[in-house]
Amino acid sequence: MTNDTAWAAPADVAPEQACPIAPVVDIVFSRWTTPILWVLHEYGRHRFVELERRISTITPKVLTERLRQLERDGLVVRTYHPEVPPRVEYEISELGRSLAPVFAALAEWSVNLGKVEQARLDYDARKPIGSRRT
Repeated sequence: MTNDTAWAAPADVAPEQACPIAPVVDIVFSRWTTPILWVLHEYGRHRFVELERRISTITPKVLTERLRQLERDGLVVRTYHPEVPPRVEYEISELGRSLAPVFAALAEWSVNLGKVEQARLDYDARKPIGSRRT
């Protein structure tokens, strides 16, 4: 199978299902998922409050929701320690670790962010020609 055929969708597939990576993107790149997985991959096991401090712009409610979803998806492992007071820790699972090459590739690609910003500035600086808009 060539790269061209890997990207080709069968003609009878619904448009929303035509992209084979769409479900992966929905799971991995949902808002807050990437920062949570990044922190757990880079810095190891964390308690809830430690994650909250590292990702300072996330609300406790959203962090709880995302951690539950990541646990459900098998990307994060939650460990409950029956102590007084109880302690709960989160760590990235083996399945979550398998995303490391994806994150590494994205980190490598991030050198292009300056070009993206310049393209945006160039686009925004253009004056519309007549009433034609695209």
